[in-house]
Amino acid sequence: MLYLAVEAGCDVAVATVDHGLRPEAAVEAAEVAAICAGLGVPHEILHWHWDGAGNLQDAARRGRMALLADWARRRGLRTVALGHTEDDIAETFLMRLARDAGVDGLAAMAARREVAGVVFLRPLLGASRADLRAWLLGRGLPWADDPSNEDDRFDRVRARRALAAMAEVGAGGAEIAALAAKMADVRAALEAATADAAARILRVDAGDVIVDAVGLAALPAEIRRRLLLAALIWIASADYGPRGAEMERFVAAALEGRPATLAGCKTSHARGRMRVTRELRAVAGLECPADALWDGRWRVSGPETNGLTLRALGEGGLAACPDWRAAAHPRATLLASPSVWRGAVLVAAPLAGFGAGWTAQCQPPKGPLGAAPLSH
Repeated sequence: MLYLAVEAGCDVAVATVDHGLRPEAAVEAAEVAAICAGLGVPHEILHWHWDGAGNLQDAARRGRMALLADWARRRGLRTVALGHTEDDIAETFLMRLARDAGVDGLAAMAARREVAGVVFLRPLLGASRADLRAWLLGRGLPWADDPSNEDDRFDRVRARRALAAMAEVGAGGAEIAALAAKMADVRAALEAATADAAARILRVDAGDVIVDAVGLAALPAEIRRRLLLAALIWIASADYGPRGAEMERFVAAALEGRPATLAGCKTSHARGRMRVTRELRAVAGLECPADALWDGRWRVSGPETNGLTLRALGEGGLAACPDWRAAAHPRATLLASPSVWRGAVLVAAPLAGFGAGWTAQCQPPKGPLGAAPLSH
């Protein structure tokens, strides 16, 4: 990627992430720095440390993306290019197939995505790993191989070896990558249908999602699932939503008009509508400075912020709001709404109508849910 970008005349800066997992990594990062110096390209080494929690490769991927996004913002860069190839698409497809993934999981990795305000591009998805190595060899240029790519403990290594065997019967990386691309087209069509449904039967209100029950029941099962999943992901500010049996039970409860809780969200039903709201228990211990983003979605503004914090209003806070019943929002919504505190003293609860001069704004949803109208 570095050599191609320089050869194409791009204005380039480079970051290398050292995950601290191999002693050779520091030497390899230094070699990249030396190559960049020879090309006149700015280079920075970023360090990530695993805390031992969760899946190592998934944690490393998330940590790497966060470090690169932060690096790009610091340098004023709007775009980061990654070197994923056709082989990565095929390997990911097999790994997700083994985990019983649906259409979204089997779709090809996105050529463009945004992370924390930075655009990440994958311009080499149409090239194989062999293509790139042949290009490097033809120019006498070096590269480094990660020895963990030969470690059978990792799913990706096993998928890579399976692909090599499958290629002998005509189902190698190129063919599977092509299938993944077709699945991406299917995903796009489903997302468009979900957005259309959101525009017709959903409404966004004070951080909640209100769903027309009759309209929900009339939707095809997959669109119905996607719509409710999008609501859960947005309300919970989650990267991923629940799936499998948990999601099936949630959808069934929605269709039957029964209250349910899932992924830090809860539902209620009245007058032919279902409201999905944040669950108080999920945010009860969440606190941040008054000028920060709360629960991934809320910003509060008012006369002052110094020394003040944001917390969920909760039962105690609601009791301190004498006019909360006059607010336009249900009790459950208010309980999990952002409120301003000075220590143990409630300063403002904008959604509950308490505290002059204070307002709370919820960041609007993106994706298919963004098509839903907003209440005013």
